[in-house]
Amino acid sequence: MLVQRLCCTADLSAIEALAAASPVGVTSLPADRQRLAEIIESSEASMAEEVAFSGEERYFFVLEDADSGRLVGCSSIIAAAGFSEPFYTFRNEMFVHASRELGLHNRIHVLSLCHDLTGYSLLAGFHLQPEYQQHCSAMALNARGRLLFMASHPQRFAESIAVEIVGISDEQGNAPFWDAVGRHFFAVSYSEAELIGSSRGRSFLAELMPGYPIYVPMLSDEAQEVIGQVHPSAQGVFDILLREGFETDNYVDIFDGGPVVHAKTADLLSVRHSYQAAVQVGKSAGGSQRWLVANGQVGGFRATMLELDWQPGQPLTLDNRQAELLQVAAGDAVRLVKEV
Repeated sequence: MLVQRLCCTADLSAIEALAAASPVGVTSLPADRQRLAEIIESSEASMAEEVAFSGEERYFFVLEDADSGRLVGCSSIIAAAGFSEPFYTFRNEMFVHASRELGLHNRIHVLSLCHDLTGYSLLAGFHLQPEYQQHCSAMALNARGRLLFMASHPQRFAESIAVEIVGISDEQGNAPFWDAVGRHFFAVSYSEAELIGSSRGRSFLAELMPGYPIYVPMLSDEAQEVIGQVHPSAQGVFDILLREGFETDNYVDIFDGGPVVHAKTADLLSVRHSYQAAVQVGKSAGGSQRWLVANGQVGGFRATMLELDWQPGQPLTLDNRQAELLQVAAGDAVRLVKEV
């Protein structure tokens, strides 16, 4: 059985292995042991803080096989994107060019560098080991469990939330969008740019990007085709985010042109349509409906998928094994949302 929890220092080697296997473009999961150690340390410090509003906190989650103890995935939440430096994206816009004398009226797609999403909470660092990427429940737990954490601790996060989705690149680490745009302003390959971004921060490169609008029709056909497109490895989590209620059309990533989706945190399915229930420990009746279930703790956060016959307003009966996995006892409260 898989369980999601917040990371600890002892997970460093396993997280390093996950980072090494993650695709190019997941800059928040750098394959650098020292940087990963700093991220884990930041996550542990964030758990220990009494937080009244979102700031520089970061929460790093791991997905663990409870039977073997192996880590098979990870994901994270940055409480406020761009807390120490702007969080840059390209905004999709339409410019209108008109000539009354000639009777011409054109709408032209442009990309404008902006930091509209600075201050949003940011979902980041999503990765699953290849053998679990076709496992729908593993994908949902890794992506949505952290949303139940947000629902239980809203004061720790912003009113709005964003996610950078990995865009199109090839196995050699080339990206058509980067080659058409970013490479002209910073003479490195896409994979090298992402490596720099993961170690030194993306704003270091973003500040070298053009500050004026980029007219999309002037880009190569290959670059135009990948704007807003999702890398195949990220399609599963992208679909989950769409079902959660994220909007997709307003922003794209400054490196690979992948979509940057956003939503009001309170409007997400896992937040607005989750329930709380009091725990009873006994013989679980099981059921045919799969529910994502999480405890209400911070440092001791646990979430898992369970098949339950449960109705809102009822207590939730867990067997000893389930209660142990979630680290709850009789009388504790858990939060539940249906698998969709």
